[in-house]
Amino acid sequence: MPLLWILVIILIILAVGGGVAVHSLLWLLLIVALIVALFSLLGGRRAV
Repeated sequence: MPLLWILVIILIILAVGGGVAVHSLLWLLLIVALIVALFSLLGGRRAV
């Protein structure tokens, strides 16, 4: 789970740094990563 959040943070930094027009693929990856993170938080297993 922490690895997922590290990847999301890296994607955010790359997407903001790269810009929307130049690297639109990074924004798509960011959206996919955020959706995966949201689903893992809402429906995922809880760490004990």
